[in-house]
Amino acid sequence: MGNLPTIIQGGMGAGVSNWRLARAVSRCGQLGVVSGTALDQILARRLQDGDPGGDMRRALDRFPFPQMAERIWKTYYVPGGKTEMESYKSLPSHAQASPRELQELCIVANFVEVDLAREGHGNPVGINYLEKIQLPHLPSLYGAMLAGVGYVLVGAGIPLKIPGVLDSLTEHRRATYPLHVTGALEGEDAAMEFAPSEFMERDLPPLARPKFLAIIASNVLAATILKRANGKVDGFVIEGPTAGGHNAPPRGKLQLDEAGDAIYGERDRVDLEKIRELGLPYWLAGGYGSPEKLREALAAGAAGIQVGTAFAYCAESGLRSDYKLAILQKVVSGEARVATNATASPTNFPFKVVQLEGTLSEEQEYLARHRVCDLGFLREAYRTEQGEIDYRCSAEPVTVYVSKEGKAENTVGKRCLCNALMATIGLPQVRTGKFMEKGLVTSGNDLTKLEHFLPEGGELNYTAADVLAKLQS
Repeated sequence: MGNLPTIIQGGMGAGVSNWRLARAVSRCGQLGVVSGTALDQILARRLQDGDPGGDMRRALDRFPFPQMAERIWKTYYVPGGKTEMESYKSLPSHAQASPRELQELCIVANFVEVDLAREGHGNPVGINYLEKIQLPHLPSLYGAMLAGVGYVLVGAGIPLKIPGVLDSLTEHRRATYPLHVTGALEGEDAAMEFAPSEFMERDLPPLARPKFLAIIASNVLAATILKRANGKVDGFVIEGPTAGGHNAPPRGKLQLDEAGDAIYGERDRVDLEKIRELGLPYWLAGGYGSPEKLREALAAGAAGIQVGTAFAYCAESGLRSDYKLAILQKVVSGEARVATNATASPTNFPFKVVQLEGTLSEEQEYLARHRVCDLGFLREAYRTEQGEIDYRCSAEPVTVYVSKEGKAENTVGKRCLCNALMATIGLPQVRTGKFMEKGLVTSGNDLTKLEHFLPEGGELNYTAADVLAKLQS
């Protein structure tokens, strides 16, 4: 694989690991990673905000299919930006066969994010996707590859078919991807298809095939992916339950402690000896954000570590500045707390939540929000009684979810992560001209240790380069 990064900056979505953060990390010689989650929505909203700084326009001018880029620009760009209390345009939802306009937006948005992250240096950049969010995979991957992405990292599921997709898209060939459909009968085909030739405005040479790293939480899953994947697997990121965002559920029956956190035991520990036997490079993640843990990982035979939380609060990340400041103040005062919420995510994966006033981490804020599902990235595809594919989300209105054959008890405690995470990066939807969506911040357990990255003198501000220097000290 050539020179391997010692430090991978975690791909935190939606938009926390943005192009500015990934570029800053890659410029320093480690692997910067952009989040691939909801990039179509993010690009559309950045353009509706007037494209401050002209960064989107600069990347669009480098997109290889100028007519497509111009369609995106004309559709979403608002000169000077929309007013604060004006709603963003609604986009169509992803589906097994998504509308062409949405597929084009996915291609362009993923290109733009990777292209800007690669700007001004010659080092690799990665992109991170969630297997749980399958519907945008194909056009998203193609857009990232058009921009020359060097690594594709996929977690939150079992990404067996990603390597084969990379192989196909490298040659601009038609790619397929199986869609998981709840209740599907044996033999029913629910594959998604994407043909680059239907979007290309001119012939292009073959693309560089990015390296594929699977994000896993057990050695059994690592062995399964290596055995059953339909193409080359280049390595693993082994993520423990202290990492931020979605965590793999505990093996066996889900149990909670007094604080409501999921309890993990010996069965959830990864056997690194069995990982080493697989013969591929691996990085350790979840609680490894310190120079001591980096040395420990290297001594255990790892190529290095993946770090998310320390980068989430640095100057270049996409996290709202007021959230950064408020949480760093809590870190310094010793009041910062992260809870593993077993019910918040519609994916049913445990989800790390930072306790912060005025966000959906508070029960009263969650209960006050009118349930609506209009972004739909975490929707579940299911088979209807008529044998068709439809979509539902346990965070949508309860009556709607139940009408789609869902169980009412599955809706209890579910947060709309899609809208909340867009608000967390400063792109909140506004409803009826007066209600603005609240954010929700996720971090790993290392949040309480961020004081180590802060400069002396009490300033609550640091950079990605500061994180790298500290980790490598």
